[in-house]
Amino acid sequence: MSHILILDIGKTNKKAFVFNEDYRIVFEKSDTLPETTDDDGDPCEDLSSLTSWIEKTVEELRNQFHISAINVSAYGASFVHLGTDENPVCPLYNYLKPFPDDLKKQFFNIYGSEEKIALETASPVLGNLNSGLQLYWIKHRKPLIFNQIKWSLHLPQYVSWVVGRKIGWFDDPAEVGSDLTSLGCHTMLWDFRKNDYHGWVKAEGILAMFPPISNPPKGLHDSSAALIPYLTTFKEPFVLISTGTWCISMNPFNDEPLTAEELAQDCLCYLSFEGKPVKAARFFGGHEHEEGAKAIAKDYGLSVDFYKYSNPSEAGVSYIDFYDAMDAYSNFMKKLVEKQVASTRLAIGKSAVRRIFVDGGFSKNKAYMQLLAEAFPELEIYAAEVPQATALGAALSVHAAWNPQPIKTDLVRLTKIT
Repeated sequence: MSHILILDIGKTNKKAFVFNEDYRIVFEKSDTLPETTDDDGDPCEDLSSLTSWIEKTVEELRNQFHISAINVSAYGASFVHLGTDENPVCPLYNYLKPFPDDLKKQFFNIYGSEEKIALETASPVLGNLNSGLQLYWIKHRKPLIFNQIKWSLHLPQYVSWVVGRKIGWFDDPAEVGSDLTSLGCHTMLWDFRKNDYHGWVKAEGILAMFPPISNPPKGLHDSSAALIPYLTTFKEPFVLISTGTWCISMNPFNDEPLTAEELAQDCLCYLSFEGKPVKAARFFGGHEHEEGAKAIAKDYGLSVDFYKYSNPSEAGVSYIDFYDAMDAYSNFMKKLVEKQVASTRLAIGKSAVRRIFVDGGFSKNKAYMQLLAEAFPELEIYAAEVPQATALGAALSVHAAWNPQPIKTDLVRLTKIT
């Protein structure tokens, strides 16, 4: 039986998964690599350690399994810049690195207002989280580095480049190139109205640094990859609410242009692996829940996961304290879900969505799921479970290239909320 190896590169954990032809995980591992600092003293990914991890992992697993294909999912807003000798010419700058205010002002004075550029590129103004602005910063603040750059690869494509060029996995290394899911996710590089690179990219002489766009993709932005199991399994319009620290409502069936009002409410668009726009809206729901639960727990002398218990004896507290805390939690959750509903309605827009799928932490939170179902009585609400959705999505995106079997219909497990 053939297998596919997926390298799933997060900021904290570097993971490897081997799937069989039924898309069942037959091997997985996770490692944490220490950070280093860049040439300004700011923390960043240790590119040398990451590259070594990739090489060792691929060699280890290709000797254990019949690996027919390799693909990559990785975090976005991060570039690796290669010189003519095909070695990195600078550190992998962290997207949390502060962006200079004067340079930001200079950019928008030249190319248009923040609102104009943000609408054209479907990208809220986020500093270095707009990876295109990282290149602008290098050009204008580190010209010696800029002049050495031959290729600028988003991190998923760099990992694929290591697999293809340095390890020699791909027969044709030139197949590794740019990818729409990385270019089209809050980068300020892609003009959604023209379906092409934005004019400023060409004006700054940056376009030549991007290799041709690969099809099928060799390396995916992780948020886009996580949507693929749902797109593969379900054809009727849906919204996926991916819940974690951020709660992100993703609608691949909303093709309405982004408006200034939506942009101001933390709504954006990105490109799917098929090159289609996905309307997405987010709010800091997981973080708010964590802080709110901590505060209630402190007030009533409970553990931070008190809301998971069904009675006072399980929680180890008095009857009064437990039920007072649960009342406070219920009121807190009503306000939290009100924010979720407002965010999700932005993503829904006027599209003919019939179902909402919720994955991640909140899919197992009964209060959240019940309140969400009450808020959307016209829609079907499901708790969804997809083991390692990001890695699975990366594998599915290249299905035709390695897997002779039809894709199974049971990849997503659903529980309807009534």
